[in-house]
Amino acid sequence: MKIVVLDGYTENPGDISWEPLEALGEVTVYDRTSYEESPLIAERIGDAEVVVINKTPISKETIDKCPNIKTIAVLATGYNVVDYEYAKSKGIPVQNVPVYGTDNVSQFAVSLLMEVCSHIGHHNESVHKGEWASNADWCYWHYPMIEVSGKTAGIIGLGRIGVNTAKILKAMNVNVIAYDAFQSEAGKQVATYVELDELLAKSDFIFLHCPLFPSTEGIINKDNIAKMKDGVVIINNSRGPLVVEQDLYDALESGKVSAAAVDVVSTEPIKADNVLLKAKNCIITPHISWATQDARKRIMNTTAENIKSVLDGAPVNVVNK
Repeated sequence: MKIVVLDGYTENPGDISWEPLEALGEVTVYDRTSYEESPLIAERIGDAEVVVINKTPISKETIDKCPNIKTIAVLATGYNVVDYEYAKSKGIPVQNVPVYGTDNVSQFAVSLLMEVCSHIGHHNESVHKGEWASNADWCYWHYPMIEVSGKTAGIIGLGRIGVNTAKILKAMNVNVIAYDAFQSEAGKQVATYVELDELLAKSDFIFLHCPLFPSTEGIINKDNIAKMKDGVVIINNSRGPLVVEQDLYDALESGKVSAAAVDVVSTEPIKADNVLLKAKNCIITPHISWATQDARKRIMNTTAENIKSVLDGAPVNVVNK
């Protein structure tokens, strides 16, 4: 069986092994193919039966050009880059990795908050540049220090990741409230459910942990920002389009939002003209919440299990049943 990996570099830049996939067939790995529709995609798939992708799109046209495809395996949870409905009509399962990085994403979300509150990276850089050695005082700081204990955090989206983030925050003596269209018993154990407007009005820190749906796209917009506390902090390491970036920029510039930290933006890689790049008090990281080696090994192993399940005639983690 032929397996082709179209954009394998972010999953495996060389620090883990493709062996779980190699045990299943003949594997060809391309570090990068294209993040936009391109004839090269179908050319590289050729007569392969298994297509493994991360962000390379698989369109109707590509599927039609590659009739040997038996499954499309996504090295991620999100699968919007695949025309999964058309794949379904052709009898091709699209498989994802639904759970692999809950702890990592929660860890990163709280780390973003800590960086906003303490600016550890900035002050470390300042010390290494010699500023402490030449300072007249025994200590200094360039940003106000924010104490998280006793504050209120609002989490929009209280699924697995939201629940895990809430647990960490509660251990730091943070009051946690949450908004989610679907309430769960696990959520009730770690947060108080409220309506969105109440969350916006009461939160000192707002975390976005919701999926990207039509109902959540642009949920951080000028109207909702106006309902927030003055000086609120916004953390987003979920999906970039949850935020109207121009509205967040305006709020940062005015001080309505005191700081923001995002690991995701509307278009990735980030464009040079993205307005958040010039915003005050905005920390941006390159979509790396998920990317620990441990998490990537779990992705690799689950993807191999997904492919094997197709070969065994009982596909699992199929998103287009």
